[in-house]
Amino acid sequence: MCIVYWITYMDKTTLGSSAILGLKTSTHLNATQYNWLGTIFYLSYLVSAFPQNLALQRFPVGKWLSANIFVWGITLCLHAACKNFNGLFVVRLILGACEACITTGFMIVSAMFYTRREITLRIGCWYLMNGIAEITGGFLAFAALHIKTANFEPWKWLMIICGIITIVAAVCYWFLFPDSPTTAWFLTPEERVIAVNRVKANQTGVGNKHFKKGQMLECLRDPKTWIFAICAGIKSVFNSLTNQNSLIIKSFGFTELQTTLLLCATGGIKITSALSGVALATYFDNIAYVGAAYYISTVIGSILVSTLPWSDKVGLLISEYLVGVGGAAAPLGHSWVTQTTAGHTKRITMNAVWFIADSVGSAIGPQMWVDQFAPRYHVPWAILSISHTGASLLFLLQRYLLDKENKRRDREPPDDTYDDVWVKITDENGEIIKKKIDRSFLDLTDRQNREFRYVL
Repeated sequence: MCIVYWITYMDKTTLGSSAILGLKTSTHLNATQYNWLGTIFYLSYLVSAFPQNLALQRFPVGKWLSANIFVWGITLCLHAACKNFNGLFVVRLILGACEACITTGFMIVSAMFYTRREITLRIGCWYLMNGIAEITGGFLAFAALHIKTANFEPWKWLMIICGIITIVAAVCYWFLFPDSPTTAWFLTPEERVIAVNRVKANQTGVGNKHFKKGQMLECLRDPKTWIFAICAGIKSVFNSLTNQNSLIIKSFGFTELQTTLLLCATGGIKITSALSGVALATYFDNIAYVGAAYYISTVIGSILVSTLPWSDKVGLLISEYLVGVGGAAAPLGHSWVTQTTAGHTKRITMNAVWFIADSVGSAIGPQMWVDQFAPRYHVPWAILSISHTGASLLFLLQRYLLDKENKRRDREPPDDTYDDVWVKITDENGEIIKKKIDRSFLDLTDRQNREFRYVL
């Protein structure tokens, strides 16, 4: 998961890197068209989120992810053939559709293989690959800038190189990535049983290919769903910086060559902040407080970038890096969603709602960076400050409500509704026998299972 997350995020940053490698000039893009390339990616992501989530429930997770990654790689290579905005618009639309299954699929797999305490660290691990992706992407952009070929600009080489890497990864993924603990090729039959039993304490099940309408409706009626959704929507305007970072840093007074290398530092910031965020959340066993604190760093950084003297380019650069520290709250939020939702269909629906909200914010975000606000962009930075203050407060509100529910369940008498469930199965001799099913494998939702306790 770490390798694929690294590759796909590196691919997403290619648009921002290409902006300083000649993309805008070569394809005759103005600022509005460039911003729309960021917006259409997330609009496509938005439209594709729910169908992709349904597909993840219907088909083997590993194979479905592999197919999407393969199409992603082909599409990235096709960027090099684009001559204008229309061509780029189409390939960005396809990329958004493929991206819609990646993070959701990884969250589903994480819930199947790891205990709830382990999930925060695991999701943090594949999220810190975003930082590694920015470092490697920065060096690839630096290398592409030195490739001199007639009628084939550096940005095209960057797209081709990244696309080939992605295609190779997709092929490997098809054969190596497991669909569930029960079919993992690298586990013995005994280890598969152990892997399944390890996650029994999650009370979330291992996987169920049957869509349950009741679980979907419960998810849509659950207040915590919409608190998470609003949080995802308002914090995700931050994602617009993926395509804007290179242009913002260059506007501070740095050359194209300096900017490609300074972009590597943003990756280092993401790695450090992601590691520290996950470590703190794990050590204190508290996602909400740690996530809320990291969101505030984006608020402080945004205020500084907007108010420091324009001549202080070092101070502006450091402040811009501080904005990126808030990205550590993203893996904490995704981990929290996974750990507080049980029932396979409900979890699928929750993931879809979260990522739809995330897509809306991500689609709106690029439209902030218009020429009328240049070069200081006071309005976009103010929006980032307000949105992340709101996200921080929502984390605290969610924690209060979930803690209150946990205490209510602690006061309730033991619930034995699902303690005596039997199913008929056929044994190896062909005889029909009854087998008692542990409640951990009944695919109960977090509301149905009163033994479930919410992670805070």
